[in-house]
Amino acid sequence: MGNSKSGALSKEILEDLKMNTRYSEEELCKWYESFKKQCPDGKITRPDFEKIYANFFPNSDPKTYARHVFRSFDTNDDGTLDFREYIIALHLTSSGKTSLKLEWAFSLFDVDRNGEVSKVEVLEIITAIFKMIPPEEQKNLPDDENSPQKRTDKLWAYFKKREHDKIAEGEFIQGVMMNDEIMKLIQYDPKK
Repeated sequence: MGNSKSGALSKEILEDLKMNTRYSEEELCKWYESFKKQCPDGKITRPDFEKIYANFFPNSDPKTYARHVFRSFDTNDDGTLDFREYIIALHLTSSGKTSLKLEWAFSLFDVDRNGEVSKVEVLEIITAIFKMIPPEEQKNLPDDENSPQKRTDKLWAYFKKREHDKIAEGEFIQGVMMNDEIMKLIQYDPKK
């Protein structure tokens, strides 16, 4: 395995991903083959990513949220996801470690990438999340969480923040880890 075929996964990327994810060399090589079939040029564009994401949410509008997810994983800001970024994204969002998921969630909410989250940024992401919740599910949400603004206000109140205050990454992760209710405010798990 490795570099024997042209277009094979480079040893450097393979070693990096083995060290920084929970995936085996065999899993990574299989995923790379599949990735290359779907993306022969080795890159996923934002529109392609949005299409893939839409398959997971057929009864709602995940486009805005997918755009933010894409931004959070496009670590080199080139407008595409390469295989390494794609696998890191998969690892972060599916890893059992809550702290890793929350580091990613913080980067998702940190729209302007300045290392802090504002209430405006929280509202932007929660609005995108709401677009993924089918209207019939929205009707069943608690009164204090049934709109993006109410959900944002509730989150901001939990952190005891004034309107123009900011939340740093450590504070965000610690606060969410200490309260399952806050975790529910920042995500959407589709009903099966």
